[in-house]
Amino acid sequence: MKTNFTLTRALFRTGVIAAALLSPASVLAQAELAGADPEALTQFARVIRWSGVVTSIFVIIAAFIVLRFIRNFVEGLSEQFASRRLLFQKIETIVQFFVYVGTGAGVLALSLRLDDRVLAVIGGTVAVSVGFAVKDVVASFIAGIMIMMDRPFQVGDRVDFGGQYGDISAIGLRSVRMQTLDDNTVTIPNNKFLSELTSCGNYGALDMQVGMNFYIGVDQDVDRAQQILREAAVTSRYVHLPKPIVILVTQTIREQYVAVQLRLKAYVADTRFEKAFETDVNLRVLKAFREEKIEPPALLHRSV
Repeated sequence: MKTNFTLTRALFRTGVIAAALLSPASVLAQAELAGADPEALTQFARVIRWSGVVTSIFVIIAAFIVLRFIRNFVEGLSEQFASRRLLFQKIETIVQFFVYVGTGAGVLALSLRLDDRVLAVIGGTVAVSVGFAVKDVVASFIAGIMIMMDRPFQVGDRVDFGGQYGDISAIGLRSVRMQTLDDNTVTIPNNKFLSELTSCGNYGALDMQVGMNFYIGVDQDVDRAQQILREAAVTSRYVHLPKPIVILVTQTIREQYVAVQLRLKAYVADTRFEKAFETDVNLRVLKAFREEKIEPPALLHRSV
C-alpha cells in the first residue's frame, strides 16, 4: 500500500512539472533563457496554421503515392509498347514537374497564414537567411527549368557527361539521374549542366550512331576488309538499316607501327543494344579476318 502511494505521488509530481514546462508562460520563459525573443516566437506561432501542417503531411504522402503510381504505370506501358517508350517517359517527366510544383504550393497555402504582414516578414527575414543556405538548391531548381525549356537532352537519351556515360532516367527540379551502362545510378545537380559540356547520342530518337575502329596492316587487302565490315554491320540483328552505313579509311600509327584504320559508323536500332551491337559486329569481323588471313599491324622490313 505504501509503495502504491509513493508511486502515485511521484506520477503526480511528474505531471505537475510537465504541465508547467508545457505552459505558454513556461515556453516564453525558456525562450528568454535561451536568448530568443518571446514576442517573435509568438508571432511566428501565429503565422503557422497547425491544423494545416497536419493536412500538409497527408498531402505530401499522397503526392509520393501518386508519383510512385505514375512511375509504375509508365514502366508497364513502356514494356508493352517499346516503340513509344521515350514518349511515355517524357510525359512522366512533365507530370512529375506539375506534381512537385502543385504539392509545394499547396503545402505553403495550408501551413501558413499568408497576409501582407506575413509576406513582409518572410520576404525580409526568412528569404535572406534561408537564401544563403539553399542557394545551390535554388540554382539547381532554376537550371532544371532551363533544362526543361532548352532541352539539351531528354529522358531516355544516351548522354556523355563529366566522364559518365549512360541513359537519362529522370529530370527533376534539383538533379538529373543517369543510369550508366554498369547499372549504376548517378545523380547530377542541374546547375552542373549549365557550365560543362554534354554530349547526347540520340536526342529523343531510339536509334543512335555507333562508331567502331578496326586496324589492319598496310600490306593487307583494304578493299576486302571494307567489304567484311559492311557485311558484318548489315547482317547484325541490332542494326538500323534505314540509316546509312559509312566506313572511313585512314592511315595512322599504332604503337610505333604504321597501320590502316577502318572506322565503321552504323546505327543501332535501340540505344539499349549499343554494346550488344558492338560485340556482335566485332565477333563477325574478327572471324572473317581470320578466314581471309587479314593480319593486324606489324613492323615491316624492306630490302634495298
